[in-house]
Amino acid sequence: MAAAARGGAERYFTRWYKPDVKGRPCEDFCVLQHSNRICVITLAEAHPLLQNGKTIKSINYQISANCSRLQNKVSGKSKRGAQFLTELAPLCRISSTDDEEYTIYSCIRGRLIEVNENILSNPTILQEKPSTEGYIAVVLPKFEESKSITQGLLTQKEYEEVLLKRLNSSS
Repeated sequence: MAAAARGGAERYFTRWYKPDVKGRPCEDFCVLQHSNRICVITLAEAHPLLQNGKTIKSINYQISANCSRLQNKVSGKSKRGAQFLTELAPLCRISSTDDEEYTIYSCIRGRLIEVNENILSNPTILQEKPSTEGYIAVVLPKFEESKSITQGLLTQKEYEEVLLKRLNSSS
C-alpha cells in the first residue's frame, strides 16, 4: 500500500525543496506540486523531526492568539474564505519530546485549502509517511503565479546536492 501511495505521489507530483528555512540548518520542507497546480506541504527527508530518535509531543495549528489554521473555512469553486499565505507564513508548530519546537512554514504563496487534522490525533504518521498521509497542509497558488511559484525552490537533484554538501562538511 505504501509503495502504491508513494507511486501516486511520484507520478502526479513534482517535488520541490526549500532547505534551511529562515536560516535554520536542516529545517527543510518539500512542496509536492500537482499537475493541476495544487501544492502539498510536507517535511523534507532531512528535517530534524524525521531523524532517528525524535518523538513528536504535540502539533499546534494555533499560530497566534487571533490565528488558527484550523479555523480556515473554504467554500465554493473559488475557495472563498481561505486564509492567504505568504512564503514565510507559519502553518503549525511541532514540539518534540526533547523540548525542541519547530515552526513549519508554507514555503509558497497561495490560499490554504486544508490542514491535515489527522496528524493531530496520530502524529507518528507525520514521521512514517511524510509525503502521503503525513502531509502538513494543502495550498493553492494563484493561477497567474502557479508557474513562478517554484522560483527559489530546489529541484530533487539540486536538493540532493545540498544534502551531499552537508554530509561532506560534517564529516
